[in-house]
Amino acid sequence: MKRQRHCLLVLAVMFLAAFAISASAQMQAVGDGGPGPFKAKHLTAELTSSASAVAPGRSVQAGLVLTLEQGWHVYWINAGDAGEAPALKWTLPAGITVGAMQFPIPKRLPLGPLMDFGYEDAVALPLTLTAAPSTRPGRLHLDALVTWVVCREVCVPGKAKMGLDLDVIPNAPAAPPAKGALGEALTLLPKPLPAGAHVTVTGGAKDFVLTLTTGRKEEDAEFYPFDQDLIANAPDQDLQERPDGVRLWVPRSPELKALPKQIHGLLRLDDNVAYEFTTPVTPGEIPRVQEAVKPASAGGTSVTVLGAIGLAFVGGIILNLMPCVFPVLFLKGLALVQTSGEERAKMRSHGLVYALGILLSFWAIVAVLLAVRSTTNQIGWGFQLQSPTFLAVLALGLFFFSLSLAGQFDFGLSLTSAGDSLTRKQGYAGSFFTGVLATVVATPCTAPLMGAAIGFALAQPMWVTFAVFTALALGLAAPYLALTIQPGWTKVLPRPGAWMETLKQLTAVPLFATVIWLTWVYGHLYSDSAVPQRGVDRVAMLLLGFLLLAIAGWVLAKWPANRKSTIAAAVLGALALAAPLYQKKDTTLAWQPYSQATLDTARAAGKPVFIDFTAAWCLSCQVNERLVLKSSEVQEQFRSRGVVLVRADWTQYDDAITRELASVGRSGVPTYVLYPAAKDSKADVLPELLTKPIVLDALKAGLR
Repeated sequence: MKRQRHCLLVLAVMFLAAFAISASAQMQAVGDGGPGPFKAKHLTAELTSSASAVAPGRSVQAGLVLTLEQGWHVYWINAGDAGEAPALKWTLPAGITVGAMQFPIPKRLPLGPLMDFGYEDAVALPLTLTAAPSTRPGRLHLDALVTWVVCREVCVPGKAKMGLDLDVIPNAPAAPPAKGALGEALTLLPKPLPAGAHVTVTGGAKDFVLTLTTGRKEEDAEFYPFDQDLIANAPDQDLQERPDGVRLWVPRSPELKALPKQIHGLLRLDDNVAYEFTTPVTPGEIPRVQEAVKPASAGGTSVTVLGAIGLAFVGGIILNLMPCVFPVLFLKGLALVQTSGEERAKMRSHGLVYALGILLSFWAIVAVLLAVRSTTNQIGWGFQLQSPTFLAVLALGLFFFSLSLAGQFDFGLSLTSAGDSLTRKQGYAGSFFTGVLATVVATPCTAPLMGAAIGFALAQPMWVTFAVFTALALGLAAPYLALTIQPGWTKVLPRPGAWMETLKQLTAVPLFATVIWLTWVYGHLYSDSAVPQRGVDRVAMLLLGFLLLAIAGWVLAKWPANRKSTIAAAVLGALALAAPLYQKKDTTLAWQPYSQATLDTARAAGKPVFIDFTAAWCLSCQVNERLVLKSSEVQEQFRSRGVVLVRADWTQYDDAITRELASVGRSGVPTYVLYPAAKDSKADVLPELLTKPIVLDALKAGLR
C-alpha cells in the first residue's frame, strides 16, 4: 500500500508539473533578449536597425519586423471592430531614447459583419533610436518586451523578450538608409498633406463626408480614423471622383452620440500613398450628388454670411416643391381659390399669419439647436431624423393626414371644436397652424443649396444662425405670401369645382410616398448587422400603427362628428403610437465571470455549464457573440435547459483562464466549452467559428 501511495504521489507530481509547464507555455515569452528572429505562434518577430553604431547626438533607424503565417494578421493603431496593435516596452540605458513606433498604411480585413484594420503576410514597424550628446562611449544593450495579438478565425496573444546592442562611438559615420523590410516600410508610412492639398470634413446625422482636394482627379480612397468608435468600420465607404480630388461618405458609428470637434485620420489612396491629417468637423449634410457650392478652402469656407442667407432663401423656396411640403402648400392654394373674392387686406393678413407660423416654428427650432450647441454637442440639420420617436410620430401623423386627403374621412368633421378651429381654412388660426405644419413636415427635407448654408450657419455666432434660418423660413413662406399680397396672380388658378376634390385626393400620393421614405429611415435607425431582423421587426410595428390609424379613419368616416367615434379613434390612435414606440426589454441572459470556484460550484450542483473564452481584441469572438450566442434561438435553449453561462474574458492575460484553456487543449480565443450536467462528463469543445446549428446540436446532444 505504501508503495502504491508513493507511485500515485509521483504520478500526481508529474501530472501537475506537466500541467504547469503546459499552462505557462500559453503566454510564455519567446526570445533571449537578442534581436531575433524568434519564432512564436503563427508569426516570427525580429528587431532590426540600419546601423550597429551611433555617434553621441545622432540617431539610428530601427524597427520591429513581424512575418506572419498565411491567413493570419496583426493590427494597426486603431484595430477596427476588435484587436490590439503590437506594442514595445523598452528598458533603456542612460542617454538612449526611443521614438514612438510608426505604422505603415493598413488595409481593411473583413470577417463576417465586422471589420479589422491591419496587416497580413508581413509588416515592419519603424522607430528611431537616439543617443544624447552626453552619452558615454561603449556598447549598450537595449531591452524590449514585445507584445502582440495575431488572429485568423482564432486570436492568440504573444510576447517576446528582445533587444538590440548599440555601440556608441564618437565620430561614428551617419547611419546608412534602412534597407529590406524596414526600408520598404519607411516608404509606406503615411505622409502629411502636400502643399496646396487639404481635407474638409462635414459631420451629418448618418455620415462623415470627407473631401480631399489635391488638384488632380483621384480614383480611389479609404478612410481610417486614429480614434475608435468614430465610424462604422464594416460598411462600404461611398466614393465620388472629383476633378480636383475625391469625396467619401463614411457612416458614423452608432455609438457616436455627438460630433467630435476635429478628426485625426488617414486617407489611403492606394497601396503606396496615404495622407495623415487632423481637421475640424463642420456640422451639416452633403447629399450624395455633386454640390452646387464649391467645397471649403484650406483657410476657411467659400460661403459668406450674405451668401449663406441667399442660399437659404432660395433653398426655402425650392423646399416648397419637396414632396414633404407641396401638399400643404397646395391646400393653402385651394383656400385662395375659394376666397378669391374677399378683400385684399384680409387675404394679405392670411398670408402674413401663415408666414408668422413658419417663422416662429423655425425660430423655435433654432433655439433648440443653439441650446444643444451650447452644451458643446455639435449637431446638423435633420438631427431629429436620428430620433425613432420623432420619425414614428411624424410618419403616423402624415399617414393619418393622407388618409383624410385621399377621401377616407373628413378631417375637419372629426376633430373637437378646438382642433377644428386650428385647421379651418378660413380662419387665421388655420393659416397659422398650417404654417407650423409646413415647418414640421419640411425639416426632414434638405432642398438643393441648403446643405452648405445650414452647415455654415450652425458653426457661426448666434445672430448669423438666426439670420440664415430666418431666410430659410421666409423662402418657405414666400410663394403663398406672394399670392396673398398680389391677388391678381390667383387668376391663373382654375375656378373651384369638383376637380378640387379629385386633385386633393391626388395630393395624398406624394404624402404617402413621404410616409414610405420615413418608414425606410425608421427601419435603418434600428438596423444592426449583428441582428439583421431587428430593423424589419421595428418596421412591422410601425406598419401595425398604420393599420390601427386606418381603422381609426374608417371609424371616423362611418360615424362622422360623433363623440363616441372620436373617442374610439383617439384610443386607436394612442395604440398606433404605442406600437412602434414600445421597446421590448432585453431578455439576453446574464453571463457570470469565470473563476474555478464558479465552475466547480455549478458542476457540483449538477448544472450544465457553457464557457465562452473571449477577448475584446478578438474579432471572431465578437462575430460569434453577436450572430450566434445572442440569437433568440440559442438564448432560448440556454434558458430552457438551465445552462450556467460563464464568460472567461482574456482581454488581459489571466493565469486561471490560460490554465483552463490548456486543460481543454486550446491556446487561444475564441474557445467554447460545454460541460454536461453529469459531474463525471467530459467537456465538449466546440469549433472556433460558431453557427446556430453547431451550438443547438451540441446542447441537444450533451444535455439529453
